[in-house]
Amino acid sequence: MSQLSSELPSFPMSKAKGCPLDPPPEYARLRSDRPVAKARLWDGKEVWLITGYEEIRAIFTDPRISVDNTQPGYPWLSEQQRTVVLTGGVKPVGRMDPPEHTAMRRMLGQGFLVKKIQNMRGDVESLVNGLIDDILAGPRPADLVTALAMPVPSTALGWVLGVPPADKRLISLVPRLFDEDSGLEGAMEARNELFAYIDELITHRENEPGDDIISHLVGYYQKGELTRVSVLTQSVTLIAAALDTTRSMITNGILALLQHPEQAAALIDDPDLAPAAVEELLRYTVVTEFSSKRVAAADIEIAGETIKAGDGVICLISAGNRDEKFFTDPDTLDIRRDAKHHLGFGAGIHTCIGKQLARMELEVVYGTLFRRIPELRLAVPFDQLVFRNTFDVQGVRALPVTW
Repeated sequence: MSQLSSELPSFPMSKAKGCPLDPPPEYARLRSDRPVAKARLWDGKEVWLITGYEEIRAIFTDPRISVDNTQPGYPWLSEQQRTVVLTGGVKPVGRMDPPEHTAMRRMLGQGFLVKKIQNMRGDVESLVNGLIDDILAGPRPADLVTALAMPVPSTALGWVLGVPPADKRLISLVPRLFDEDSGLEGAMEARNELFAYIDELITHRENEPGDDIISHLVGYYQKGELTRVSVLTQSVTLIAAALDTTRSMITNGILALLQHPEQAAALIDDPDLAPAAVEELLRYTVVTEFSSKRVAAADIEIAGETIKAGDGVICLISAGNRDEKFFTDPDTLDIRRDAKHHLGFGAGIHTCIGKQLARMELEVVYGTLFRRIPELRLAVPFDQLVFRNTFDVQGVRALPVTW
């Protein structure tokens, strides 16, 4: 049965009252009654919301679905988001369709090879232990956003991309890009500063190349396979995506474990649970709730509905990850669960290119933090935590803890 235009719900929907990181209650109803349903966006446009696990995987892997955000039907969640992302005119790899996507993914992939990430683990362990040493030696409460969640991905990213870990500009610039509280002017200012900074770094790598992704991209530029603007765009996109998402996944995962002390205790008792804990926390706490936006390049039949060519589509990852048809007791956090087929990194050809790096960082952080500070607890009541007002990355502004 088709939906009447006048009855369409507005999107985004109100967040859960108990925890803003939990899926809105409306998601469960949609998933049960109509896993492929229409809603209305801020600008009056209609969009398809996909809430079922199997339906989301089908969208992610269907070649008739495009990620190209320059298409007219692409669903933007705010004017600020559209302006910040489209300024510059060059698509990042995550918004390319094949064959353009295939070529760019190949160029970027050498920086995220599994062996290379495995070889970094010892350095990440040393980094995390050093940061925890500083936390233990410092005042209480400690803010785990500034003391741990930001330094870990910014430093590890520096090793992979060739960004100086000691440079703190990235830490301040990236979170401002899509934070609604920054406003359009503040977001554009952060965007321009970030592009200028990476442009300087590219110039440096042109003269002094290293074994890092930016140097590799510069090499393709020097061979005529990429434009300099494309090198800049891909570099900035990787930095913005990897830094902000990993920072929030670290804090969201820690927060979830603090809210479920029996799960933290299980991890402390059995450190070998760390890999499974990472997968379950990626399922249970979705960071990039609204990043899975698409547009149909052809008519598609799915779950009894017809998505027309040109229609916008948004896959609601947190809804799919709580689908009771795929996960038993999905609203329960259980780090012993086999959750490796979660949708947190996407699926298909656009699965997160840095997922192995993120997994490794999260394993080290969760396992080391709770082993070394088993008495860790929130320093303020949960309802006093301040959550970020952003459409792209969900998380807390600060995570004050004590022990």
